[in-house]
Amino acid sequence: MPDVGEGLTEAEILKWYVKPGDTVSDGQVVCEVETAKAAVELPIPFDGLVHELRFPEGTTVDVGEVIISVNTAADGAPPQAPAAAQEVPAPAPAAAAPAAAAPVPAVEEEAEPQVRQPVLVGYGVAASSTKRRPRKQAAATGAAPIAQAAVQGELNGHAPAPVAPVPQARPLAKPPVRKLAKDLGVDLATVVPTGPDGIVTREDVHKAAAPVEVPAAVPPQAPAPAAPAAAESRPAASAPAAEPVAAGVRETRVPIKGVRKATAQAMVGSAFTAPHVTEFVTVDVTRTMRLVEELKADRDMAGLRVNPLLLVARALLVAIRRNPEVNASWDEAAQEIVVKHYVNLGIAAATPRGLIVPNIKDAHAKTLPELASALGELVATAREGRTTPAAMQGGTVTITNVGVFGVDTGTPILNPGESAILAVGAIKLQPWVHKGKVKPRHVTTLALSFDHRLVDGELGSKVLADVAAVLEQPKRLITWA
Repeated sequence: MPDVGEGLTEAEILKWYVKPGDTVSDGQVVCEVETAKAAVELPIPFDGLVHELRFPEGTTVDVGEVIISVNTAADGAPPQAPAAAQEVPAPAPAAAAPAAAAPVPAVEEEAEPQVRQPVLVGYGVAASSTKRRPRKQAAATGAAPIAQAAVQGELNGHAPAPVAPVPQARPLAKPPVRKLAKDLGVDLATVVPTGPDGIVTREDVHKAAAPVEVPAAVPPQAPAPAAPAAAESRPAASAPAAEPVAAGVRETRVPIKGVRKATAQAMVGSAFTAPHVTEFVTVDVTRTMRLVEELKADRDMAGLRVNPLLLVARALLVAIRRNPEVNASWDEAAQEIVVKHYVNLGIAAATPRGLIVPNIKDAHAKTLPELASALGELVATAREGRTTPAAMQGGTVTITNVGVFGVDTGTPILNPGESAILAVGAIKLQPWVHKGKVKPRHVTTLALSFDHRLVDGELGSKVLADVAAVLEQPKRLITWA
């Protein structure tokens, strides 16, 4: 089990994609594991035959435990210790091949030094490996060294290209993009990458699959008549239905692990560390809803997800720019308030595995189309269950859209380490006094929770009032810019 690099000591094996006897190749995904906050696919860094799966699905395994062993022998012969193979002197050219050594039980490749530093998919440093390339070269000359290797954490989704020539380099793509390509039946090797450093993007996959209808991973933009509030935090599929309870059973015990365990620990820590204050405001957002419809028809926003949550996010960013002191964190050890001059905007997302809060890095510097694109990518990745821990670290403020569940408002708990969280309630037609007359208007209630060590009542009130003012008169997105 790889060292996930985020202070966790265990992970749960969700699904095996291989079984003993299967042939695997370098970079092939062999299983999916779940850390406290993310499901991560594990590529294997070796070629060979699967010898043994050490743990069944659903098992929680400590970091460092061997979970799979692979026979890397070129001819599929039983594995033998690599050290023994190294001690055999090279035979003369005309000499017959030495007799095969007696088979030994599967062992981890402890004789070879660890040259790869385990990292997570999508971030971290992956030092290039040298222990596999000699095997490939030797196999080409008929030497066929035999070794069995335990996966110790080669989790980088795109390992450096091997020095030895290969028929086809493995395309560089993030796990969500690989899953999308698999769902659409697109061979990544045939896709022309446009991302940085030759990475295949979601747009590249959709372009390659243009003749085929795109599945529901990117839902149509038709507004929901009953609840026009943004549905970004709604999972693509609800959690699996609970198994029927046998007659006479009065209690059921569910182990606390994975996302639920991490969420519980984080919320308790936040609730009893940061003194929470929550303020509320009810606001007429009719003009914002009209602007949403206009932006949907705008050519500059074609193909992007345009909805109320996008403008709520922009309104919060404007409010933070006008009140920068709200974007801060509390350093207990140094007894300092750290004011952030960037905004990593978190979006709380309910997924089948639980609540996660990925964030949009440097959201303050993005244009509206860029923010829409980043928001769409964040939501799609969360729905597919492929959000990486890196995407959930470093947040500064968060938005939680409880309105998608028909809820008017709430008192959200701060994401640990952040200064504020904005809850957006359901947007409903309600009787409202407008220009001296009672009319049906689109109305919502906003709730802002903040850390009172960092944010006093005046500052918190100004931020919430600014968000409400922008949503009531969205032209302030221009005049306050």
